[in-house]
Amino acid sequence: MVSTVTSTTDTTAAAAAMKQSLGMNKDDFMKLFIAQLQYQDPLKPQDPSAMLDQLSQLSLVEQSYNSNTALNNLLTAQNNSISLTAVSFIGKNVKANGNSASFDGSTPADLQFNLPLSASSTQVSIVNGSGKTVRTATVGSRSAGENGFSWDGRDNSGALLPAGAYTFTVTAKAADGSSLAATTYTTGKIDGVNLSGSTPQLTVGTVSVALGDVISMGV
Repeated sequence: MVSTVTSTTDTTAAAAAMKQSLGMNKDDFMKLFIAQLQYQDPLKPQDPSAMLDQLSQLSLVEQSYNSNTALNNLLTAQNNSISLTAVSFIGKNVKANGNSASFDGSTPADLQFNLPLSASSTQVSIVNGSGKTVRTATVGSRSAGENGFSWDGRDNSGALLPAGAYTFTVTAKAADGSSLAATTYTTGKIDGVNLSGSTPQLTVGTVSVALGDVISMGV
């Protein structure tokens, strides 16, 4: 029963869209078709094959509108499902591609990164929202794989910085002096979801994380 109602609604919507776009739908064409048959000159009848061909073409156009309507409904349902999935992330700890860090003004921020090889020297640089490097920390040698640095929210002079969104970069060198490309991550607990755009954005304090960038999630 539900499927029948949905199908009827979709067809009606498609017919309305078709009428708005083309000025008529199949029902209008059938009325015109019947009127032409009623008032045609018996000595010079309309070519039925040409009229049937026009009706066939109009039917194809209507089917196209029906398909577009069904596809739009499917996309809407999919977007709603994605939105519900994003909301379910609230309260969870996530790890995502990125290099953002949210500092709340007191709690140290955990900056995570991955090294392809062991590094003999590693340096973490933290940049504020204005693009200024506020802290450069030398963290020494690090092993290959997952690594982290706990930033206390202070600048190079030891002054506590204000709460806000920051970014960080990692510079590492192997034992032979060659540079290593570190992969950085945005981590933290999701405290909200922004659904105003085309793609849901998860929020970690003052930092936004695209749903598609999430790598893992935990409690």
